Amino acid sequence: STKKIGATTEIRITDNGNGIPKEILSKIFEPFFTTKPTGKGTGLGLSMSYEIITQGHGGDLKVETKKGEGTTFIITLPN
Repeated sequence: STKKIGATTEIRITDNGNGIPKEILSKIFEPFFTTKPTGKGTGLGLSMSYEIITQGHGGDLKVETKKGEGTTFIITLPN
């Protein structure tokens, strides 16, 4: 979903998966962090997205997650 809030635009991307476990939540934006087996993922997707949104566009990227209910990534960009 998208929504204009004052001088920003908010984009929310939500899934209905298992949620992100609390023990790894603080690591998900770190470069090379992955939960996939060795050789199956680089762990760069979220860290690159975070850098592009925050440094490249002056926005913000946050995550909300609930065990067993899903996860929402919230992107906020200046208009």
